[in-house]
Parts: sequence; structure tokens; C-alpha cells
Amino acid sequence: LPDSTRSPDAAPVIRFRAFAGAAVFLARPFATGRVGSYFSLRTEAQVKGKSEFVVVANRLPVNRVRREGTTTWRSSPGGLVSALAPILRERTGDWIGWPGFAGDVPEPFEFDGIRNRPVALTKRELASFYEGFCNRTIWPLYHDAIRPPIFHRNWWRPYVEVNKRFAEAAASTAARGAAVWIHDYQLQLVPGQLRALRPDLRIGFFLHIPFPPVELFAQLPWRTEILEGLLGADVVGFQTRLGARNFRELSRRFCNASPVGGALRFEGRKIRSRAFPISIDVEQYRTLAHDEETAARTAEFKRRVGKRRILLGVDRLDYTKGIDTRLKAFGELLRSGRASGADCVFVQVAVPSRERVAEYKELRSNVGRIVGNINGEFGEIGQPVIHYLRRSQPMDQLVPLYAAADVMVVTPFRDGMNLVAKEYVASRPSPTGALILSEFAGAADELRSALLVNPHDVDGLVDAMERALAMKPGEQARRMRALQRAINRNTVYDWAKSFVDHLSDVAS
Repeated sequence: LPDSTRSPDAAPVIRFRAFAGAAVFLARPFATGRVGSYFSLRTEAQVKGKSEFVVVANRLPVNRVRREGTTTWRSSPGGLVSALAPILRERTGDWIGWPGFAGDVPEPFEFDGIRNRPVALTKRELASFYEGFCNRTIWPLYHDAIRPPIFHRNWWRPYVEVNKRFAEAAASTAARGAAVWIHDYQLQLVPGQLRALRPDLRIGFFLHIPFPPVELFAQLPWRTEILEGLLGADVVGFQTRLGARNFRELSRRFCNASPVGGALRFEGRKIRSRAFPISIDVEQYRTLAHDEETAARTAEFKRRVGKRRILLGVDRLDYTKGIDTRLKAFGELLRSGRASGADCVFVQVAVPSRERVAEYKELRSNVGRIVGNINGEFGEIGQPVIHYLRRSQPMDQLVPLYAAADVMVVTPFRDGMNLVAKEYVASRPSPTGALILSEFAGAADELRSALLVNPHDVDGLVDAMERALAMKPGEQARRMRALQRAINRNTVYDWAKSFVDHLSDVAS
């Protein structure tokens, strides 16, 4: 690895990797299903780390900013960073992740009270590990195979190597007996690899996306390796109880793990597996919703659309989100005469995502075509029936949109949680509005007072939109108050504390 990718105290780890890498890979110990055989040695540097709490995620909590020949950093937006930052500052912690660009990376640095330890990825690794295995194998497979997953051996090998690099970085950073919290589908092998390197650590893993049922996961050629990677953790967290149940069943079937109550026993260790539904910073959204500037922007949005009621969708431009089907349903609503362009308008915010991947290019073209067709059929000069914003929106623009929307339409085909639904509820300055929510989003487990729909059912979506637009103020208030009580019970800080408390209970 380039010198800039490591700190001095990590050098022995890197030398070990360079010495053992070729022989280990040729031996293919993963073919035997034994993750631990990848790592049988520990150097002194690996047990003299200084961090009591380490977060390992695909991305660092900062973004690089280049202006006028200088490079600076800024904090990444999002609830995960907000939730974990106080824990890292309090516990003298480090965050290990990729900085967002290929090639050489800077030495570890501190920003906003958090020590950042960058992990380098080459352009080739980004193409095979991230765009390939992560986003064309794991992502579609874990989202109900909405698009057929591709099982490519030449993507799997870089996935193993990149995960190993993250595991080594964590091993060289963590203090003896420290807690290490690993995040998401890009790093599913890291718990097992890290366990082999540092059995003294308390290791947690949280999956932010759905975990598939047996019949889907069983298709994965490397199913045993992935499961044994996850079983390296002491606490394995999922968005829903169904995800945790799928994991326990798969571990029993393919790894001979023994069920013990709601936990598993594997290779002499007890692994806790349960749901930790993630949430948002409710107070942040609520405060912004009551801000005078937000109120002014909300009023301006409403002025632009006139007296028409607003249906709103906010999503990444991803085929799992059901954007094309919901827009077709809106077109059917207008076509049926149950609503008209004179009394309602659909605003769809679609944040560009993975634009080099073929399936995402196809989706972008398809959504653009649907929007054009519906506006061509029902729009008037200066009065389109769909406003399509294919760009990211900052929070100070999103919250006024949430506050202005009469109906929020959240209809993913499959989602681990979907925080947009919770953001809408938190952003209502009064108990008004209606939430249409897919029953296949993790959020549906908590937000039972939403209008729950099957996102594949176009007629059902049309009916839900009509019902939401016709909902009386009394029913809106009753439902919205129940939704707000639900998100108040579990904020992103409650989520983080619950997971860390479970990890702290593990005997070091």
C-alpha cells in the first residue's frame, strides 16, 4: 500500500499483509468456509491501539472539499454521523472508512473531534468491489432480487481483499478490549476477519439494508463465507425482526450455528441477533419545521402551485424505490377522472445515484419518459402536473417541501427502513397531511397509522392516493399524531445507544 495510507503504528500490520497475502489467497481458505483461517497471527502493534471505540464504515464521516488549490474537509450530512459523533468524542474513538476518491489517501487526521483513518481503494477496486459485488450482486439480492443479481467470481475476490484491508485497519487502531462497530453490506466479512486478528475485541455489526429470506440468500455462491463473516460479531443488528430471523435461520442451515433463545452459538461463542430499527434526529426536523424561514419557504412552494394539493416523493434514483410505478399510478389517477391537474400536483425529488451502473441509467431514462408522457397528456402551459427534480436537495429545502406536502408517497419495493417517511412525519408543523407507505419498507413496522400499500399494485396505489387526497382533517390529525408518537419513541440517538449498550454488555 502507498505510505500515505497508513500510520506508523500500523506498519507491522501492512508488512504482515504483504508477506502473507499471496500465499493466503492461493490457499483459498474461504472455500472451506473458515473465515478465521485467513488470519492466524497477531502483531504487537495490533494490540497496542489507542481507541476505545471504533466505527468501521464504507465511507468516512467527512467529504473532501477542494477550493482554489487547497483541500479541506467538511462533515457529511446524515443521521448516522450525527448519532455516532458524540459517542466517538466521548470514548476517544476513531472512524475508519474510504474518503470518497480513488488512489492515495492522507494520513489519519482529526476533524470536528473525530479521528478519521482513511482506507485507500483503487479505481479497479471501486469498479469490482463497489460497483460490481456490492451494487450488482449484494444490493439486488438483498432487495428481493427486483433486478437479477450477478454472481461474478472476479468481483468476489476484490470484496474479500477490501474487507481484509478494513479489518486490518480496525485491528491496528483498537485498544485491547475495545468496542468496534462495523456497518453495512459493503463490509460483511470484516467481523470474522477482525475476530481472527483480535479475539479480545467486542465486535458489533449493523446491516442498514434488508436481509433476505432463505430461498434468495441461498442463491449466493459465497453464502457460507458471508454468514461466517457476520458470525464473527458479538452483536448482529438488523432493521427488522424479520431480518434477524432470516439471519438466524440461514446461520443454522449453512453454518451449523445453534439457536439459543433469540441468540446463536457458533464456535463456542454466543452471538446476539436482533432488530435495532434506525431512526432520525426528530428534534432537528421538528425545530426546523417551526423556523420562520422554513415557514416562508413553505408558503412560497404553495404559492407556486396555487390551490393545488401536493403529493410528494423524495428518493434516491434507485430501482428499489418504486418511483416509476408510483408515477404511473398518479397518471392512472388523473386518467380515471378521480383527480385532475387542476386540483393536485406531484413533486418528485430523485437524487442521482450510481449513474455509471447500467440498471440505474435505464431507470433514469424510464422515469424521465414517464414524467414527459404524463405532463404531455395532462399538463398545461405553465402548469405541469409533475414537477421532477433530478438533483439533491439540502435539508433547508427538503423540510419546507415536507411541510408543504399534503400527501407523502413512500413506496419502495423493498427497503431496510426508509427514513424519508419519518422525516415527513417529524417535519409537520401541525398534525395534518397523509403518509402513503409501502408495507415492504422497514418503517412500516413502526408507522402503522400510515396508509400501508403494496407498491407493486398500481390499482391499490391509485386508490390510496385518492383516499389520501380526500382524507378529512379529523382523520389526518388522528393518524399524524399516532405517527408522531411512534417516531418520538425511537430517535436515532435511542437507536445508537441501544446498540452500544448491547455491545457494552458483551464480556471482553
